[in-house]
Amino acid sequence: MSQPRRRAAVVRRRRLTVSLTVLATLIGVALTWGTHREDTHSDAAARPAITSDAGSSAPSRTPSQRHAAATPWHLQPPQGRGHLAKGSNPSVLPGPVLIADRANSRLLVVDPQGRVRWRFPRPGDLSARQRFRVPDDAFVSPNGRDIVATEEDYSVVSIIDIATRHLVGRYGHPGIPGSGIGYVHNPDDAMLLPGGDLLSADIKNCRVLLLHPQLRRPFRVFGHPGNCTHNPPQSFGSPNGAFPMRNGNYLITEITGDWVDSMSLHGKLQWAVHPPGIVYPSDSNQVGPNKFLTVGYTDPGKLIEFNRQGRSLWRYRPRNAAGRLNHPSLAMPLPNGDILLNDDYNNRVLVIDPHTNRIVWQYGHRGQPGRRPGQLRIPDGVDLLPPYSLDVTHRSTMGRPNM
Repeated sequence: MSQPRRRAAVVRRRRLTVSLTVLATLIGVALTWGTHREDTHSDAAARPAITSDAGSSAPSRTPSQRHAAATPWHLQPPQGRGHLAKGSNPSVLPGPVLIADRANSRLLVVDPQGRVRWRFPRPGDLSARQRFRVPDDAFVSPNGRDIVATEEDYSVVSIIDIATRHLVGRYGHPGIPGSGIGYVHNPDDAMLLPGGDLLSADIKNCRVLLLHPQLRRPFRVFGHPGNCTHNPPQSFGSPNGAFPMRNGNYLITEITGDWVDSMSLHGKLQWAVHPPGIVYPSDSNQVGPNKFLTVGYTDPGKLIEFNRQGRSLWRYRPRNAAGRLNHPSLAMPLPNGDILLNDDYNNRVLVIDPHTNRIVWQYGHRGQPGRRPGQLRIPDGVDLLPPYSLDVTHRSTMGRPNM
């Protein structure tokens, strides 16, 4: 072969190699979370169901694949004395609290002294075409690297990279409720599982969804839109929470009919019970062996600990104005036995000592909504930072859909 022909053959082989490399990269990106823009709703039907950060120049990855850093949190240095209500005792908390400040459309991390140490979104955290609206719950992922937030009235579940403060995944069509593939209607209490799958209650569709980012559609659905009766796993009465239990099952709360169910990720029902004295249960979770906690989303609100036989073990329903709750939506146990909760329409987050039935820590002011330090506006969800966060403490027993 002549010298010019050999050179031409080498050039062709190099071009072929580059083309194959580019093709492989594009296929890899296509298999991860797809991208979309949120500026209009006209192309909603064509959008992928789960999306990555539209502003990222690098291919996105599932939450379990990201990060090698020891900790993703970049907390602001503590400044000042904080903004706690009078009589608050910072020592009752094991660490900072993550708050979904719903009506302010933001997430806050508040330390035990009442100082804001982290917030989302800040200016620049979202692209020009992204919105983050009315988060009603937010939980740290089992690997401690992400936050899953349900924007209930915005009809979308969002996954936020804690280190970069970017949206790295979404399920649903922002602002467009629906029941088809890629749609949700009032999603609530979404949680990432250790393998990267996403579990979420879908309240107004009366179903519970299991999805994986790479599939862009639910791979397991319990319940059916339009059938909102209690008959798990075939149907649910407006489920508003699916919380991990210590045996690998999940505790599902049904608003319609006032039920709490223990069910596996394969849909096997273990038991179901009415929490005693509650007419609107919300976000039930496990406190200990055969001991569960739920709140009554009413005014006045209630806290109830109960067992699987439906017997009340402890109750909080104070009559004095300072302790009275107004539509609390989530309560969870602290390591010391106290209870952390958001008192939604009183615009505050509390810690209650169940032995004395007294408020021992408070951030926010009853009846005084706002955005300034020390203020909240309808806080609708709480979690702790790792290692005390809900999913991190349940990581070893959360179960996997393929098991």
